[in-house]
Amino acid sequence: MNSEDSNSLISAQPWVAIQRNPRSGAGRQAKPLRELIAELRTLGIRPRLYSKREELDAAVNDPVRRQSLRGIVAAGGDGTLLDVMNRHPNVPVGILPLGTENLCAKYLGMPRNGKVVARVVADGETMRFDAGRLGDQRFMVMASIGFDASVIHKVHAARKGHISRSTYVFPTMKALAQYHYPKLRVYIDDDPEPTVGCMVVVANLPSYALGLKVAANARGDDGLLDVRVMQRGSSFHMLRYVGMIFYRWHEKAGDVVALRGKRIRIESDEPVPIQIDGDPAGLTPAEINVETSVGELFVPRGRKF
Repeated sequence: MNSEDSNSLISAQPWVAIQRNPRSGAGRQAKPLRELIAELRTLGIRPRLYSKREELDAAVNDPVRRQSLRGIVAAGGDGTLLDVMNRHPNVPVGILPLGTENLCAKYLGMPRNGKVVARVVADGETMRFDAGRLGDQRFMVMASIGFDASVIHKVHAARKGHISRSTYVFPTMKALAQYHYPKLRVYIDDDPEPTVGCMVVVANLPSYALGLKVAANARGDDGLLDVRVMQRGSSFHMLRYVGMIFYRWHEKAGDVVALRGKRIRIESDEPVPIQIDGDPAGLTPAEINVETSVGELFVPRGRKF
């Protein structure tokens, strides 16, 4: 068989690239990966598993192989999904949630089950979502500035392996004792008057850590970002906000301001930590913009959002 015939054969076979987070592929995390690979083969789709980003990039960007590429599965947490979407914005992405919170997967209804994820990818139903952009980084779920971002910065600075919810306990307790809540000035679109607070959440989707919904009405297809500004800064009020968000009382609280816009600018007199979808994302000042319909994700058939 000559090379032209070989290329034609390759281009005719549907395949899926799987980006594995090396930190999420051992122990109990390995079973869903094996299920995913086995079920894709059963469904007539060739799985190709990659741990090295550059190897997946080379395969996905090859013009011959691209013709038969069904999509990419991000097998990891929200950070793995973000990484794949930022590198390959024009390729449909599925999620095999193997991370700690898996906020986007929960919103989409994607379980930690390789067989189910394989079938969703094989069905081929996708939906386009907006994304937030901070500098050259996109995020799907939310960005936050202040207390929780400071905890995430500390956790990732000390990270040596897989992160679990228990990893956050000590840094959170330490932050409750030490964080001093610098003032943040939040500007929406062209409004010259800022809203001032001590913690800010900019949501593209309603999901948040621990199942909380800081902006329960946020939608990923409305061309807007939903903003919540918590105005009072202290350990007492931070715990109070968590309790109010759990019961969704915060939307009626006088010291929680709800805003919406396409461009959100955050300033402060000193650098304040920022996080996007659970990963550190620099310090203030910052400008966050919405990008409409830039992320194409595989979704379960008939799923309503």
